[in-house]
Amino acid sequence: MNQVTANLHAPDTVTFGPVPSRRLGRSLGINNIPAKVCSYSCIYCQVGRTPAMTVSRCAFYEPELVAARVRDKLGKLKELDEPIHYLTFVPDGEPTLDAGLGATLELIQPLGIKLAVISNASLVWMESVRRDLKKADWVSLKVDTADASSWRELNRPHGGLRLQSILEGLLEFKQEFQGELVTETMLVRGVNTREPQLRQTAAFLARLKPAKCYVSVPIRPPAERRVEMPDEHTLTTAYEIFGQELAAVELITGYEGNSFASTGDLVRDLLAITAVHPIREDAVQNLLDRAAADWPVIDSLIELGRLSKTEYRGMTFYVRTLPGRR
Repeated sequence: MNQVTANLHAPDTVTFGPVPSRRLGRSLGINNIPAKVCSYSCIYCQVGRTPAMTVSRCAFYEPELVAARVRDKLGKLKELDEPIHYLTFVPDGEPTLDAGLGATLELIQPLGIKLAVISNASLVWMESVRRDLKKADWVSLKVDTADASSWRELNRPHGGLRLQSILEGLLEFKQEFQGELVTETMLVRGVNTREPQLRQTAAFLARLKPAKCYVSVPIRPPAERRVEMPDEHTLTTAYEIFGQELAAVELITGYEGNSFASTGDLVRDLLAITAVHPIREDAVQNLLDRAAADWPVIDSLIELGRLSKTEYRGMTFYVRTLPGRR
């Protein structure tokens, strides 16, 4: 991918939500990466396949412009009496690819709201990435597996990445970070759910000692249709294996709720949320009700090709139409 210069104007959709989070309460999302730039193309990704894979950190949006967008959104949410518990970097790509991440964190820190970054951990072997992440209060790092073969099948990493370097970077970051470090492991049936794989992953996490280990399953439409949730027996086994090695393990297998918020511009808010966070039909209806709008708004966005509808596990989801997303 070619270097992206830092003079890009941060779009209105650089902030989205607030969205309900199982881990962070009411979270205002920050989408600091253009769609969809990532170091992985995970088979379960809710944002779809990655057309622009890279491991080179670039300047995408000016940190001052991103911070201005955050301040503006917070001002509107305050007027609406919408509470925010975290400002969370959770873009439709990998947030640490943003060379301006550290500067942006510094600029929004005075706002007095806790800062979170949700990362796939693929670049944590870089000193500059660890330095930026240390400026957050809460960091979630992905550890889907400690086995190189299943890592390649599940996460489909950029060719320049090596799992061993990532695992060593995770351990180094743990020693440096003063905030709360959590991990997330996504289980996909038949890929990283065999007992030896689970024990290998749990053994590594025991060395890392996160404050909490979240074990999740695909609950939204995945990038690849072959992705399936583990059965109940596998989930029970995984929980028992992880629980033997770790002090705090939490299974995330359910829906987080419909408490999405709108700041008055329904279309902009809906497109910003669904660029990162596909939402169910009942949540879309809830947003329409709160904005005193009708369903033809959604039909129009679909006809214009700005929104897509998809079915997953008997539920209808709506997702913003982006490059590389089917």
